[in-house]
Amino acid sequence: MQYPQNLYSFPPVVSPDARVLILGSMPGTASLEAGEYYAHPRNAFWPIMARCLGFDPAMEYSARLNKLRHAGIALWDVLYSCRRAGSSDTAIETESTIANPVATLLRDSSNLSTVLCNGTKAATLYKRFIAPDVSNMQRRIKMERLPSTSPAHARMNFTPKLHIWHTALHNHLGVEIPTDKV
Repeated sequence: MQYPQNLYSFPPVVSPDARVLILGSMPGTASLEAGEYYAHPRNAFWPIMARCLGFDPAMEYSARLNKLRHAGIALWDVLYSCRRAGSSDTAIETESTIANPVATLLRDSSNLSTVLCNGTKAATLYKRFIAPDVSNMQRRIKMERLPSTSPAHARMNFTPKLHIWHTALHNHLGVEIPTDKV
């Protein structure tokens, strides 16, 4: 019998002028092995970002991160650590979860005004760990749950996910994202 191991997330990807923070729950196995956010080849995150922001999803990982930074997008996960067998969010052992200091990032980054949660688990964890601290902040932080880009979220195909993500990025970044890209 294989027991779940302790997993640890990545540091945040953030720039001083970031306005939107995209939060996942915890990197999956493919991401942890690659040391990259959303590294699973069937995860729709990078294809969606590429279409919305106008870049090639196959470009080097560091260049993709720079495209996010340039667009005003920060990237992190709600969880710093947890135990989980495999990659599924449903396999996260609740009692093992330790949150990242997301509220501190939001407090210290005065331009961040919106959190987009990548899926239901990220939103649930945000509400549990982060929202209580954020509610005490002087400025209002908007949170929106978006459909998971994970291949495990197969109930919704790529096109509806793309349109929902496009709308959220357009609304919260306050910039025009070319609609011919979606």
